[in-house]
Amino acid sequence: MSGSSNKRAPTTATQRLKQDYLRIKKDPVPYICAEPIPSNILEWQVSLKNLEFPFKPPSIYMITPNGRFKCNTRLCLSITDFHPDTWNPAWSVSTILTGLLSFMVEKGPTLGSIETSDYTKRQLAAQSSAFNLKDKVFCELFPDLVEEIKEKQRAQEELSTRTQALPLPDVIPDGEVHQNGMPLLNGHAVLQAANHQGLQQANRNHGLLGGALANLFVIVGFAAFAYTVKYVLRSIAQE
Repeated sequence: MSGSSNKRAPTTATQRLKQDYLRIKKDPVPYICAEPIPSNILEWQVSLKNLEFPFKPPSIYMITPNGRFKCNTRLCLSITDFHPDTWNPAWSVSTILTGLLSFMVEKGPTLGSIETSDYTKRQLAAQSSAFNLKDKVFCELFPDLVEEIKEKQRAQEELSTRTQALPLPDVIPDGEVHQNGMPLLNGHAVLQAANHQGLQQANRNHGLLGGALANLFVIVGFAAFAYTVKYVLRSIAQE
């Protein structure tokens, strides 16, 4: 019984391998080529092609200035090709994007990262929309996002135009606050009133200073004249 089983085993294996070979030819395994030895179907030769995603981790580059990572530089993250030993082929693109987002909000240093202040990051974030609109590929891939950015820009421009067109009121709304008998004015009117008062004060100060100098010159001149007369009289007396 055992002898007959041993004779049937190779036949069973051969039939199964022939079926598997036909199945592989019809539906090949990605990145793998496999062929049995013609003289012995029990021995196979397998060739692995260049493995790509999801069998190999991706490279990640930043294009838009962001203050966290350098632009156009491969980033050293646990989800990139810098760490193939930690890569899991079961990870999807969503997993990669979620991981990238977590690295964006962290501050830990890594190859390709930069250190900037929170203020700089906010400034770059505010400028990122205008920067991306200059990227032709970005505009082609994200038309809805481009339209949203343009709508926000138009709204900001309209708000800025309206703000500049608003007239300044002549007086403070309550109309009851006064200083030196004059109503306090808004905007440039305050400056004009202040400048007018300043000019008046400057003129008064200039007049007082001029009068004091004139009096000083008179006193000095009179003293010099008296000294001269005294000197002449003394000279005559000595003669």
